[in-house]
Amino acid sequence: MSTADSAAPAVRGNSPARVLFASLIGTTIEFFDFYIYATAAVLVFPKLFFPGADPATATLSSFATFAIAFFARPIGAALFGHFGDRVGRKATLVAALMTMGLSTVAIGLLPSYGELGALGAYGNAGLLAPLLLCLFRIGQGLGLGGEWGGAVLLATENAPPGKEAWYGMFPQLGAPIGFLCSTGSFLLLTDLLKDEQFLSWGWRVPFVASAALVIVGLWVRLKIAETPAFRKAIEREERERVPLAAAVTGHGGTLALATVAAAATFAIFYLMTVFTLSWGTSVLGYTRGQFLPLQMIGVLFLGLMIPVSARLADRYGREAMLIAASLGIFAFGFTFESLFVAGNAASVALFLSIGLGLMGLTYGPLGAALAELFPTAVRYTGASVAFTLAGILGASPAPYVATWLGKTYGLASVGMYLSAVAAAAAIAFWLIARRRTFAANAAGAAA
Repeated sequence: MSTADSAAPAVRGNSPARVLFASLIGTTIEFFDFYIYATAAVLVFPKLFFPGADPATATLSSFATFAIAFFARPIGAALFGHFGDRVGRKATLVAALMTMGLSTVAIGLLPSYGELGALGAYGNAGLLAPLLLCLFRIGQGLGLGGEWGGAVLLATENAPPGKEAWYGMFPQLGAPIGFLCSTGSFLLLTDLLKDEQFLSWGWRVPFVASAALVIVGLWVRLKIAETPAFRKAIEREERERVPLAAAVTGHGGTLALATVAAAATFAIFYLMTVFTLSWGTSVLGYTRGQFLPLQMIGVLFLGLMIPVSARLADRYGREAMLIAASLGIFAFGFTFESLFVAGNAASVALFLSIGLGLMGLTYGPLGAALAELFPTAVRYTGASVAFTLAGILGASPAPYVATWLGKTYGLASVGMYLSAVAAAAAIAFWLIARRRTFAANAAGAAA
């Protein structure tokens, strides 16, 4: 992010507290919606939407619908990024939140395979259930693809110089808060309801209830003003007609490196959440009630490490912090077989806490790191597309690949898979730092 953008005077009405709260609450809602699907993909959807398959195949089919959203996210990033770079951050963020919210509520109201199949006069009506589930999951992906970049820019484009990572970590906090709320809601429902009640209607409650959160988020975002950096871009007539084309043609190398660099963040998170929940409750013998609290402990460490890493990144540099965290993930990959074991909740809690803590170290500075790689005119598009493509590369295959590797070669192979992704990320961050140094030296020589 340029110094001029960072130092731009705050627009009247955009107090730091209002900006940071607006960026935080939106991503919290978006990630809450996204994660309740991830939890339901393990606990509910294999039984209600893929009942004809054996348990393993049903779980893999459910994970496939989970992965679809990651392929929709780059489309959402390009679509919302276009309007975010052309029309403005504020209006685009409102539209992204509505897209996510409506899709989530629709999933909560969707009849199951059996309920639709009971409409025998309509032939194979039951097949509509998984198809509609996929459609609404795509809507979730589109919404989150547009949400993240705008929320990060809302924070970082209002940040004072030297605090970009600190401001940029507030939307990142939406991930652990959203996860804790989603997991907590399922855990509460599991305790309050019998299994039959939970599968019949209880799982729908978090999806439908998210409508109330969306209304709050929309109200807060409608109160904020446009970011100073975007207002300056309008004044200077710096906007691109097609931001995606400009980002690809003018910053293609940066886009590719940023995608690889961010992949490890996604891979470790979804291995620590979706894969471990599935493996822990199916192979290791833990119940939902036993395992979900262990995950929540791990997510607390994720939340704690986000502000720590942001402070370190503002002090020592974004790339240096991210390279160190990626190397930590690389080493962590070798602990899968020894720590993620049956009958030892303390070991599993330690395993999840280390893994999600390391994820927090990469996630905290990531928003500011990606945003500052692109100029204002293509920043929404460039940062969003890189982030969402990293989701495809790092997250969408992770639960599926890890399940296959674990069943075929054992848990050690799952750890090696994570270590390989982390090594690639560390190299990409190093190359980004080298390119930045080279560009700075070239600019200095030209001056």
